[in-house]
Amino acid sequence: MLSKILEKPNIPAGAKPMAKEFLATVFLYMFGALLITAITSWWFAESGYMFKLYNLETGSLNTLGYVIMFAPIGIVLAMQMAMQRLSVPVLGLMFLAYSLLLGMSLSFIFHVYSMGTIGLAFVSSAGAFGGMAILGYTTKTDLTKFGAIMYMGFIGIFIAVIANWFMQSSMLGYVISIVGVVVFTGLTAVEMQRLKWISEDPSLQGVTRKKLAIIGGLRLYILFINLFISLLSLFGGGRD
Repeated sequence: MLSKILEKPNIPAGAKPMAKEFLATVFLYMFGALLITAITSWWFAESGYMFKLYNLETGSLNTLGYVIMFAPIGIVLAMQMAMQRLSVPVLGLMFLAYSLLLGMSLSFIFHVYSMGTIGLAFVSSAGAFGGMAILGYTTKTDLTKFGAIMYMGFIGIFIAVIANWFMQSSMLGYVISIVGVVVFTGLTAVEMQRLKWISEDPSLQGVTRKKLAIIGGLRLYILFINLFISLLSLFGGGRD
């Protein structure tokens, strides 16, 4: 199913699927998840629960910290790989759990960066994301091949982040952030075009369409979060 929707569908002449409703639902899922993540991360930081994830003597993550950090990876893989077997409510609950766990993971930013820097990174992310989403929706150019390159870059970033976890190289971290901004903004345009194709495909209806709306919201949410983190790392700045 997922491989099918990565290709541009042949839309029959005169077909008028509910494209606007589908895209509105996708963005509703995305914005709802962002709100949950923002509230969770702020509360987790301000309440002090964030420090339960770390070994205060060594400054490293404890067992619970590792679970919260890596559990979202398993959730998102399960959602996409088992989409056809999972029900709409289960997919929705998994998305909710994902956004909550990511909020807990991101709570550290309130103790590392100033509120001004966090706000600037968020506004910049929203501007870049919105611009590329509009570009992806309106462009007549097929971005599929461009998307394949961007996904290769995404995999490269993931590997580099894991490597830098052990190397602790500030220069490598800076390079990862720059490449991340390019890759995640580019993928935003690619994903938006893909979602437009889905919204216009009359063969994708009913429960399948509802599931694809959740997965679409999830993918846009992931891109926005990664873009935000990349920009936040570039802007830097200490806590007030």
